[in-house]
Amino acid sequence: MYGELVLVALIIIGLVGRSSIITTAACILLVIKLTHLDRYLPTIERRGIELGLLFLTLAVLVPFASGRIQPKDMIDAFGGWVGWVALAGGAIGAYLNSKGLETLKMDPQLIVGIVVGSIAGVVLLRGIPVGPLMAAGITAMILKIVQLFIGK
Repeated sequence: MYGELVLVALIIIGLVGRSSIITTAACILLVIKLTHLDRYLPTIERRGIELGLLFLTLAVLVPFASGRIQPKDMIDAFGGWVGWVALAGGAIGAYLNSKGLETLKMDPQLIVGIVVGSIAGVVLLRGIPVGPLMAAGITAMILKIVQLFIGK
């Protein structure tokens, strides 16, 4: 019963915050719970990030597949400093994601704060919840910085 109440609360928060992603995700999970398909929740939890990243990557690669980005465009992208900054940003983002995954494996209860923080970011800051790995990676980075200052 607790899970259903949390999902209904998330639906309301998503509606109030005009976040169709949170609303839709909570609705789908509520339907799964109410139709007694709970046995699929561990699979969704285990494979959901992979599936979400797959679709996100597909969306990002569509301009290549559709021919909107040509080889010349790819070469031109690294003709200026902005392209090199984008390359560094991609590499740093991938690194942070790996650190986020390590952090979540070592300290899984952090997911609660990450999920609540992501919801707050969507509702209050009009952010987009693209995944807990980056949030966990940023969390890992902040934790390292704090540990440097307090010496732990």
